[in-house]
Amino acid sequence: MFQSYETRSEPEKGPARLAALRKQMVTEGLQGFIVPRADVHQGEYVTERDARLGWLTGFQGSAGFCVSLEDTAGVFIDGRYTVQVKSQVDLEHFTPVAWPVNHAGDWINEQASQKAVVGFDPWLHTLADVEKTDAILGRGGRSLRACENLIDRIWVDQPSAPQVKAFAHPVEFAGETHAQKRSRMAQILHEAGEDHAVITLPDSICWLLNIRGHDVNHNPIVQALAILHSDGCVDLFAHPEKLVDVQDHLGDDVTCHPQDDFAKALAQLGGTVRVDPATAPFAVASVLEATGSEISRNPDPCILPKAIKNEVELEGMRQAHLRDGAAMAEFLCWLSDEAPKGGQSEISIAQKLEGFRRATNALYDISFETISATGPHAPICHYRVTENTNLPVESGQVLLVDSGGQYKDGTTDITRTVAVGAVGLEEKQCFTRVLQGMIALSRARWPAGLSGRDLDPIARYPIWLAGHDFDHGTGHGVGAFLSVHEGPARISKVSEIPLEPGMILSNEPGYYREGKFGIRIENLVAVQQAGALAGADARDMLDFETLTFTPIDRNMIIVEMLSEGEKSWLNAYHAKTYALLADVVSEATQNWLMDACAAL
Repeated sequence: MFQSYETRSEPEKGPARLAALRKQMVTEGLQGFIVPRADVHQGEYVTERDARLGWLTGFQGSAGFCVSLEDTAGVFIDGRYTVQVKSQVDLEHFTPVAWPVNHAGDWINEQASQKAVVGFDPWLHTLADVEKTDAILGRGGRSLRACENLIDRIWVDQPSAPQVKAFAHPVEFAGETHAQKRSRMAQILHEAGEDHAVITLPDSICWLLNIRGHDVNHNPIVQALAILHSDGCVDLFAHPEKLVDVQDHLGDDVTCHPQDDFAKALAQLGGTVRVDPATAPFAVASVLEATGSEISRNPDPCILPKAIKNEVELEGMRQAHLRDGAAMAEFLCWLSDEAPKGGQSEISIAQKLEGFRRATNALYDISFETISATGPHAPICHYRVTENTNLPVESGQVLLVDSGGQYKDGTTDITRTVAVGAVGLEEKQCFTRVLQGMIALSRARWPAGLSGRDLDPIARYPIWLAGHDFDHGTGHGVGAFLSVHEGPARISKVSEIPLEPGMILSNEPGYYREGKFGIRIENLVAVQQAGALAGADARDMLDFETLTFTPIDRNMIIVEMLSEGEKSWLNAYHAKTYALLADVVSEATQNWLMDACAAL
């Protein structure tokens, strides 16, 4: 589907909705209620029906929550949304709270009345989050109470749940049948002494069963719930209308049920049941404990195997990136001609880019809403342009475009920051430092067993040297024709998941000057076994294969700041970019590529 540019944030309605919520709190005898961004599936992406946080507060970010107390309400946001939240919520009624620096439990203990009871919907919070928050509240004499969702009571025009039909993801793209995957996952349960596993993440279920859908914009997922058994059979819970076209694909070992039957099925399981505390709703554990099942706290069995792409998936991602790189080259060629003339806007830029991707005749959808941000909007990390915020793209500004495509053989995510006309020295210096960080991580070589936390400083070091930093992770995992943000691995200060060959991650350091300009450069990379080095120790070493090939704006680079190694890497990158793309783009773009990819 095409990107929409309608305004969704309604901060002017927030105060009335907050007042209605507080009336329901009084009715329930509560002194607080938590409204998360999450849905029952605990994924990052939610449908319009589940966008409760945005409906209440106006905040449209992809992560966060609101804690409504009797006389204050905190909107908890991470560093990506520090700027954005200020423009989307009514600051007289909602207070932004830095998170996870501040935990909800500590904030409630400081703000809530003595012996306050805070309500929560047990289907919308993970087991781990509830237990941690309740323990913190207990130390302050306060507590949590599971209750009905109070937002659903007052949201009178709440949209219906999507019922889009699922479709099979063929083995030519998956590289493995769902029978083979189910057998592998069942072996994991068997080795752990578990009889069943509850799986609530839609991308895990889609990966396991080789199905895809369109329940959430720009992510080819089917919203469903599942129970995997140690014999490899699966009980799948979803609205029946979604599954009519995949019954034959699923076969006899996958039994389909209405989603409303999920809780009843949990109650009938018995035995030892794997529950992922980080992703499963608190309600799942509550039902299992109440009916005598033994809970085994272990990760979703699919989450790591899904992240480690097989050779078929890796090759599909390579092909998707070449196709996407050609579309990006056509776009950047057009942009270099048209942007300096004036008459373009953030929306027209995003629309033009989407058009180039659709011209490939292979695009299933864009992989997220394009971030087309110029001037003061570029420091808003996840800025979403609307008809109300749309700015003209003017000469002398820095334009940041973060975008991607969903193709049936792979998912892309790329950011390029470009100069429109002549830009200032400071912008170029900041850009060059960010480029140095991206190059440093691209060239990294490390002993197997290290995690994203260990590699994150490599990309930040050139930026730190100038006294700067950025308030988001350096990289996130990416699915194969699945969610553009995929766990469990990340390149960030907090990720402890060891990186393994086959994992695909983004490499996207940045720098943001609030109200002035923003810079980010992003390629996707795949973890691989590093090649042998003469005279090196016999260690298991890993490095990155770059998947993204699109020119980096040479007009933004201060060449004198780069080392010989950095220049050599960039020249080699641009030479390969030209070699891969020149024969699959238009003549005009081929000529532009020759200049864009020229050696420094």
